[in-house]
Amino acid sequence: MDGSQKLAPNSLHLGNTPAQQSADLRSLLCLSMLPGIGPRTLCLLLEHFGTANEVLAASSEQLAVVSGVGPKLIHTIRTADHFVDPDHVLAWCDEHNVEVLQQNSAAYPQGLLEQPDAPPILFSLGLPTGADRLAVAIVGTRHATSYGTRQADRLAYGLAKAGVTVVSGLARGIDAAAHEGAIAAGGRTIAILGGGLGQLYPAEHEGLAKAIAADGAVLSEYRPDAKPRSGMFPQRNRLIAGMSLATLVIEAPDRSGALITARMAGEMGREVLALPGPVTSRASRGTNQLIREGATLVQTVDDVLEAIGPMGQAVTVSQDRVVRNPAELKLNDLERKVLESVEPSNTSIDQVIAVSGLPAHQVMATLSVLEMRKLIRRLSGQYVSRI
Repeated sequence: MDGSQKLAPNSLHLGNTPAQQSADLRSLLCLSMLPGIGPRTLCLLLEHFGTANEVLAASSEQLAVVSGVGPKLIHTIRTADHFVDPDHVLAWCDEHNVEVLQQNSAAYPQGLLEQPDAPPILFSLGLPTGADRLAVAIVGTRHATSYGTRQADRLAYGLAKAGVTVVSGLARGIDAAAHEGAIAAGGRTIAILGGGLGQLYPAEHEGLAKAIAADGAVLSEYRPDAKPRSGMFPQRNRLIAGMSLATLVIEAPDRSGALITARMAGEMGREVLALPGPVTSRASRGTNQLIREGATLVQTVDDVLEAIGPMGQAVTVSQDRVVRNPAELKLNDLERKVLESVEPSNTSIDQVIAVSGLPAHQVMATLSVLEMRKLIRRLSGQYVSRI
């Protein structure tokens, strides 16, 4: 793309926010948008040379040392200016209120950093926040039945209402229903695209993308003018799985991109969940098979929160609330007060009563509820601890 070319029109204009335009960012943009450089190759180049500037300045002999970099790609890197105009891309991002997130950005999704091929940059309409560490992906077929869309909407609504960010891919069917359910609950949702932000697909979801970005984010690792192609969607799916503590599959036939996302989630050590469907439904064959293979069967929001279990890192979901286990999101004020009085180590029940300021009978009853929800464990008759 040279400076005379224009990106495809995008009506997702939400204002003007200056894009960061450092030399390092321009070099990284240039490298990441070169034809023939996929996520894995890009990460290998940066790992070998340290910075995008060093990659672009490297000799042909130095580039040839990197695995997967052959003569054609070496020529592309050595003549990068012929293929990419990063200043033009940055100007487009500025015009359309799209941020360019590098891995050291506070808004860059932290869950993705655990992947060996995490994108060095993301184009973001709207911004992820720290609260998005508490996220669940909801994915499924584009050809959803009314049963599937109702269940996706219901579960997304309940999760978002509880404070969980719903992640999906903006596709027709299950993805759209999940995004819409989260928005209806007044919660956060994030869409990850299989193409550029300037080539929104499907086009009829332009309004949905605007609604998502208003209090969430629409993300892409691809240059804004990148048209969606079939090979991009499996790449996109790794980001959906990587951003989420769990991936919930709702309606997926035998061959489905949602099953690819579920497999990737399992390989990352994330929870794989599935909503069962009628045994006579072709749309549910994949989800039912996932359950046979060990995925957690899910029927309610509580099932999802329980499956995620304790998190390795606490997440701040509001100014005065920190969550260590998603199940905490469903607690009422009394249950939360008792839980906050329990230490991670041995805590006497007398101490819980004193710290909470509640009557002993209420504390005892509430501790039983918290134990059933697997938020505390009893160490003896008189001692408890948080899980």
